[in-house]
Amino acid sequence: MSRPSTTELAAFAASLADAARGVIRRYHNFGVNIEAKADESPVTIADRTAEKVMRALIEERYPEHGIAGEEFGKVREDAEFVWSLDPIDGTKAFITGSPRFGTLIGLVENGSPALGVIDMPVLNERWIGGKGYITRMNGSPVTVRPCESLSGAILAATSPSMFDGVEEIYAEMRAATRYQVFGGDCHNFATLASGHVDLCVEAGLQDYDFLAVVPVIEAAGGIITDWKGERPAPGSTNRILASGDKRVHEAALEILSKA
Repeated sequence: MSRPSTTELAAFAASLADAARGVIRRYHNFGVNIEAKADESPVTIADRTAEKVMRALIEERYPEHGIAGEEFGKVREDAEFVWSLDPIDGTKAFITGSPRFGTLIGLVENGSPALGVIDMPVLNERWIGGKGYITRMNGSPVTVRPCESLSGAILAATSPSMFDGVEEIYAEMRAATRYQVFGGDCHNFATLASGHVDLCVEAGLQDYDFLAVVPVIEAAGGIITDWKGERPAPGSTNRILASGDKRVHEAALEILSKA
């Protein structure tokens, strides 16, 4: 079977996001039962149903592709193409009525993140980008912004608690940057791709939390690595640094690599 074109794959990824939106918006702000998973993180019927819908569409269209989802695990994980699915990134935001949660859809090709979608179902915002496919937000190309130094940078992170055990590292990052904002989950990466923030620092992540993000950031002109400067891949890390400017990225790595 011939390789699908990037345009074809991007269109299909968008259709997955459409399907997930249809499920998630039915449940948002209408009250759902909340369960705790083994790691005590919350999960709802919206997470599970959205992933089921996306998995069914992949199985129908590309039965030879692999799938690695947050809620229902992995199939054909050694396939040339593997879809990474996080139906609701930011379930705590979802269950508390916030609109700043998203759906992450990534496509890994031969072990390398190649295409990604960051979809914000309630905000009606969608970023798609990847190898040979410039990042677009709702169809319009976006790009990161320049930033000369950490002292002028805006740093976004989901929560200060992610720095438990490396508090001194966070304190140094906070002192070195101009502003810090918290919350947002995957939306932080999207706003970086659109040139609104300069750095995103995250820890304690799983593959499905970042595999979709890597191509989106890179195709917007940004840099995304682990805290040691290596490009993220499946199973490679749980600590992520994304930047819009190489100068800021290198300066941040000098601090984070101490962890």
